[in-house]
Amino acid sequence: MSRRGWALFLAMALIWGVPYLLIKVAVGELSPVMVVFARCVLGAALLLPWTVARGQLRPALRHWKPLLAFTVLEMTGPWLLLSYAEQTLSSSLTGLLVAGVPFVAALAARLAGEEERLTPVRLAGMGLGVVGIAVLLGLDVEGLALPPLLAVALVVVGYATAPMIVSRKLPDVPGVAASAIALTVTAVVYAPFAAPQLDEAVWAPADALLSVLALGVLCTAVALALFFALIREVGPQRALVITFLNPAVAVLLGVLLLDEPFTLGLAVGLPLIVLGCVLATRRSPVRSARCELSDVDAAVP
Repeated sequence: MSRRGWALFLAMALIWGVPYLLIKVAVGELSPVMVVFARCVLGAALLLPWTVARGQLRPALRHWKPLLAFTVLEMTGPWLLLSYAEQTLSSSLTGLLVAGVPFVAALAARLAGEEERLTPVRLAGMGLGVVGIAVLLGLDVEGLALPPLLAVALVVVGYATAPMIVSRKLPDVPGVAASAIALTVTAVVYAPFAAPQLDEAVWAPADALLSVLALGVLCTAVALALFFALIREVGPQRALVITFLNPAVAVLLGVLLLDEPFTLGLAVGLPLIVLGCVLATRRSPVRSARCELSDVDAAVP
């Protein structure tokens, strides 16, 4: 991998481990609806003009039906559910639970008839990851309410299935264009609910406002642009490896900056989940074009 490739890789591994921290800080002062609305407005304000300038908006809108499905599964639903869940769950625990995406994605691809088969190594990885999540849940969630855990479970399903829509229905739509449209649609959906809260949100504490700003600019607009640059530089298979490091970053930031406890569940579950992800998403040497495309859109936390 070139120096530029390593720089992009490390940047993405860090950037997409940060949103869990920022969401946790933001929902301490702002409603989940306001957090999602502000994030989408900021991201769309940066990516939509770029998409229009490149002449990609009109061609992308011809595929509006699969784009709408992608939007709901990747952003509109998951981002609100994540913000809701982090009102109760720690950022580190949320990040680790979302690490279950590769397992659900592998299962969904198999059920949908994707050409790749579940090899013994991948099955072992899925089993290891499930054990890690079970250890994490068994040791760390005593006394927590069920709704936030179910919310994260729905996030995992959305993140796991949205890329299948991209690979099957949107192969000719650039990732940044799809993201710009999804951000815009999500902002419009939440605008009527966020509008009554705008006056109150403006006077929120500075740390909450700065968290939303960083979430929209750095972890959404900039991150999406860098991610597709990384794909062009190193290919989709290597680019996907960042998803193995994001949970570790989320745990580290939660412990260091939010004084979240480094529990026994985290200590045991984290390595099991990361190793399980590596094995469960291991690709065979010969890959089809469809399999390559399925790697292009990773889950955006």
